[in-house]
Formats: sequence, C-alpha cells, structure tokens
Amino acid sequence: MNIHDNNIRGVIFDLDGTLVSSELDFSLIKAQVGCPLEKDLLAFIAALPSPYMREEAMNIVHQHELLDAQHSHLLPGVASAVTALKENNIPMAIVTRNYDRAAAIKLKNNPLPIETVLTRSDAPAKPDPSALNAIATLWELDKSELLYVGDYLFDIQAAHNANMRACLYAPDDIPDYADQADYILHHFSELPNLVGAFQQNKVLC
Repeated sequence: MNIHDNNIRGVIFDLDGTLVSSELDFSLIKAQVGCPLEKDLLAFIAALPSPYMREEAMNIVHQHELLDAQHSHLLPGVASAVTALKENNIPMAIVTRNYDRAAAIKLKNNPLPIETVLTRSDAPAKPDPSALNAIATLWELDKSELLYVGDYLFDIQAAHNANMRACLYAPDDIPDYADQADYILHHFSELPNLVGAFQQNKVLC
C-alpha cells in the first residue's frame, strides 16, 4: 500500500520556524565557530578533532540558542491548529534540532498541549530519523500513518528517512527543495483540513 493511501493518525512538528519564531543568525554562529557557510553546523562541530574544541564550539551555539529562546513567540495560526488536532484526538509530538534547555524555555513561554518533545539532547539530529522512529514506536502507530511538519530541507529528509510523509511549512517564499515534500503548508490554518481529509478518506494527492 502506498503511504499516501493511509490515514494520518499522528502529527510530529519541528519547533523553530514551524511552531515558534527563531531569530538565530547561523551565519554569525558559523563564523564564530569557524564553520564554512555551506556546511551543517552540528555536523561540523561533531567532527572537530578534540573534545575541548567541540565543547567550546557547542557552548557558543548554546549561548545563541538560549538568547533566542527568550524572545520566541508562537507563529500565526499554530495555537488554533494544534487545538483543533487535539480536539480530534490526533497525537502530537515535537522533534527539534534545538537543545533541551532552549526548547524547554520556548515551550514554557509558549505553552502548547504537546507533551512529547525530543531534542538533539535526546537523539541524533535531523535528518537522522531516530527521533521520529522513536515516536512511532511510542505511539504504536505505523510510520506511514504519521506526518512530519517542518520548515527546512532537513525536516523533509528526516521524514522520508523514517518512511513518514513530509509537510513543508512555507509561509513566505517557496524554497527550491519544496518539490521534495509531500505537501506544502502556506498557513497553519490549513493543517487541520489536511489531516481531516485523510480521516474522511479524501486523499489530497
């Protein structure tokens, strides 16, 4: 059976840029730790040759993440969409490349009825699918019945690496990798309708 024939029975979200705002300046962070612009920051730090260098670089990242966490706010339509999914008994979780303390601050300041949160402190960072696979196991649901919603290429790749459907949140410009996603969300108000269409077997693709 094609995964797009299945109902959507659970939704997993990215955090930064998807549920809450983020003003992280990755160009500045990369410059401060010596990471080339074209390289993934976390992978670059993990490959540094000594534990001391890795710790120092990660401390810089943590400082930026904690500062960013203080100023984050829910993005438009998120609260009502999440409430609608909860009312329809759709389980929800968050998988973020952020680290646990920064994610906790963001969610404390922007409460959502989502209890399961996995950060890079809990599992390898996306696009590794480990965190997504863990949630499927926790929920005892087939991965083909889960939808992952995020705003970046790594989110699409993580979803597909886990054999889940990928929904790209793109409220402004459509990035050149958007065609790799199964669905594109321009506003969060569209999400309950997307999920609901599958509950009624009105497949949209």
